[in-house]
Amino acid sequence: MTDTTISSGIEGNARARNRFGGRLTSIQLMLAGALTIGLVLALNFSSRISLDRDLARIHAEFTREIEALLAEQKELIAELEYVKSDAYVEYWARDEGKMIREGEFLILPQSVGAAVYEPRPQRRLVEFQTTRPEPKNWELWWALFFDEPPPTD
Repeated sequence: MTDTTISSGIEGNARARNRFGGRLTSIQLMLAGALTIGLVLALNFSSRISLDRDLARIHAEFTREIEALLAEQKELIAELEYVKSDAYVEYWARDEGKMIREGEFLILPQSVGAAVYEPRPQRRLVEFQTTRPEPKNWELWWALFFDEPPPTD
């Protein structure tokens, strides 16, 4: 007769558990490594996306500021060219400098019905003191040492 071993279902489960639960297989290790690398790449990619958004916002801000400064520079250059021109010099001489050419007359308009200026007599100012006079140092020391007011001359 032959010896036959009857294996129970418990032993079969134990072998399966040892095969999968005991050691990690190379496929499991590769899968875990791939997941880890994928997670690291996904986090890195998301941080780069947010950094790119910030840089784009900053770039747009600086672009607007540069455009505003260039427009201001154009205005200032145009004003400088005008100030250097003969037209501005003539304008300033006639308007603010009150200068005239030969044969011209300078007319300064005055308001109608302007009151005649009458000089007022100057007021005489008198100095007076509104607070009690400060005592001199020797008077303070006298009062501290002798507990009486200092003598008067």
